[in-house]
Amino acid sequence: MPERLSAREILALVADEATFGELPGLIRETQADGPLGWEGYDASRARAAERTGEEESVVCGTASVGGTRAVLIAFEFGFLGGSLSERTGDRLEAAYHHARAHRLPVVPLVATGGSRMQEGMLALTQLQRVARESVLTREAGLPQVAVLRDPTTGGGWATLGAGADVILALPGAQVGFAGSRVRPPDADPAAYTAEAQVAVGSADAVVRPEELRETLGRWLRLLTAPAAEAPAPQALGSPDLPATGWEAVRRARSPERPRAQAYLDAYFTHRVSLSGDRCGGTDPDGMLCGFGERDGRTVAYAAQTGAATRPAGYRTAARLIRLADRLDIPVLTLVDTPGAANDAEAERQGAGAAIADVFGAVAAARVPITTLVIGEGGSGGALALAAPGNTWATPGSYFSVIAPELAAAILKRPPEEVEATAGQLRIRPQDLVELGVVRGIVDITAAADHPLP
Repeated sequence: MPERLSAREILALVADEATFGELPGLIRETQADGPLGWEGYDASRARAAERTGEEESVVCGTASVGGTRAVLIAFEFGFLGGSLSERTGDRLEAAYHHARAHRLPVVPLVATGGSRMQEGMLALTQLQRVARESVLTREAGLPQVAVLRDPTTGGGWATLGAGADVILALPGAQVGFAGSRVRPPDADPAAYTAEAQVAVGSADAVVRPEELRETLGRWLRLLTAPAAEAPAPQALGSPDLPATGWEAVRRARSPERPRAQAYLDAYFTHRVSLSGDRCGGTDPDGMLCGFGERDGRTVAYAAQTGAATRPAGYRTAARLIRLADRLDIPVLTLVDTPGAANDAEAERQGAGAAIADVFGAVAAARVPITTLVIGEGGSGGALALAAPGNTWATPGSYFSVIAPELAAAILKRPPEEVEATAGQLRIRPQDLVELGVVRGIVDITAAADHPLP
């Protein structure tokens, strides 16, 4: 079991020195033994207060984290399991109100077993209050970055935790809707961990305690410092344009050409990654998403890696674009895929709906989106990520309605006519400019560092 830090200890861990200021706690007057008259409830609260030094299960305040001011919400698990009560709801609501009034991001530091049973349904309905405050804060364009501690279960996970824009977790933390005493007796305990939630796309990263302040501070800086636009990257690789359609295909498929990682490294000073679609899936081999610093300001990115993009990759990209749009952060997309994954498992995972989700996110975005085709542009699985009217191409790329091999097969042409078919499709970068599909071909940089065979 990981070390369970108290509310004050986790606040000291993440807040810059001498910057935390506690918000006044709203303590409502209640009848003896709470709203249900639960015998012994007052005594339980008194013992919890004596043991922890806190009046309730949550401590709220403002502080700087890595130089960025934020509202911090720290749960005290030692106070009746960090459970949510009416008084907890009062404090949470006040904290969110303060965040919106002062335009501050919100950081829930969650450690809770759920709603307080001694207050019955009145405790459970606090989740609705919390959800509304979270939604209002989201609509105000303020980021929410949650940190999952041990344990994060029940309604606390299903609102403050899972409802955040970015979800970080401490190693080994118990995370799941079902707490250890209510889940099926034969349930695999490994499924209820921070690591498992990251693996299935329900959280973004596991962060060691000694790295938490720096990591959290970096996230807060990036999410609150948007750039005005996302300029197209310079191209990496050979500056020569392909002579034929098939040469364009061959060069784009070369294993030696620069891929998304190289472009992101050249474009950003540093970056942080979003992971997962929040629907049970990840696509780390097909889609890279996150936020990065360029010239001191933030640009979001969604980058295909050259592999067939899976449904979880598209859903993660849609999540990234919508979050960037809410926070007024411009987006860079890198197109590089032979196409969407089309195996049976991809269909079972909702490939069509996932691709439609990205088309919709791009179409609805109010922030500037810039697209660079850096390799293969394979049909609708590539086009979904492309910004209408602001798509660029590198000399070593192509964009096609269909792969030349598949086009030839559909037309019942023999294999020896595939290369000619590639030419007929007019898929070279210069063809795309002439057709008005892309705005232009980007300049080359560092060609010597990324030679093509």
